[in-house]
Amino acid sequence: MKESEESTGGSLLTTPDNDLETRIFRVMGIAVAAAVLLSPLFMPWRFTTGLFLGGALSLLNYHWMRTSIASLIQARAAGGNASANGSRYIFRYFVIAGTVVAAYALNIVSLPATIIGLCSFVIALFAEAFRQFFFPVHREGTN
Repeated sequence: MKESEESTGGSLLTTPDNDLETRIFRVMGIAVAAAVLLSPLFMPWRFTTGLFLGGALSLLNYHWMRTSIASLIQARAAGGNASANGSRYIFRYFVIAGTVVAAYALNIVSLPATIIGLCSFVIALFAEAFRQFFFPVHREGTN
């Protein structure tokens, strides 16, 4: 549900176009970019490429998951067969795993760094929890 500027107190953190999914995706991107930009200062190049690959796959996975789930729900609501859309939901895991295995086999990424990059969603969830705790949304009709 989108909120009007009046119901949120006009805060920049809760503008109507700033919904939860967009905020999570944005924080994921910022976390990945910060990690990739700071990593070369302290870590070897394989670690940096692992962070980049894991972060890129994390962003791709999040977007792909959102679109897959939305198409599953739409197919079920329309009374159609959702098995083709369901296979797309599962297929993304094979694409991500295959990409990580291939990059690791070619010795161009650090596996721990790739896993850390894949965890950018966790950072985004903690940032959203922090935001919700310290910047509560006040709706009309509530105290």
